[in-house]
Amino acid sequence: MRILLKFVVDCDVDAAWRALHSPRAVAELYGPLMSVDALGDMPTSFSSGDDVPVQMSVAGVLPVGRQLISVADRETEDGNGRVRVFRDWGVPLTGPLAALDVWDHQMAVSAAPGEPRRTLWRERLTIGGAAAPALWPMLWATWQWRAARIRALAPTWAYDPEPADESPE
Repeated sequence: MRILLKFVVDCDVDAAWRALHSPRAVAELYGPLMSVDALGDMPTSFSSGDDVPVQMSVAGVLPVGRQLISVADRETEDGNGRVRVFRDWGVPLTGPLAALDVWDHQMAVSAAPGEPRRTLWRERLTIGGAAAPALWPMLWATWQWRAARIRALAPTWAYDPEPADESPE
């Protein structure tokens, strides 16, 4: 079973790509409804090959399960140019989602066609197993929440880096 999202956000593709790799930005997508807390050291930025166990809870109070975030990055091209894909193919470890046999969450970002300062955001969540039909409606609703949060937060992801100090020493 799949959940698909496709929309344009108000930030450039580099800012969106940085946000996908930011544990803090990812946690903000679920807030204040859900909290995502590391079960060990949380990296400051996710990197391809990372395996990060997290605890999910409602408002930081009611535990709903643990999940392993396993990161893989790749790059491809489509008719509009470069597409960067962040894949979380980790698994739910405990809680209701642990009844799933398949968890494959891919998020792709690219410049929005005709709008290079905006980002075309695409997501695909694939779930499988006997529990998938029962869990799909809850996950679909959660992904609609995520889409609204992504749209709301995306403008805050851009930043202007500090200029390099070019004075001679």
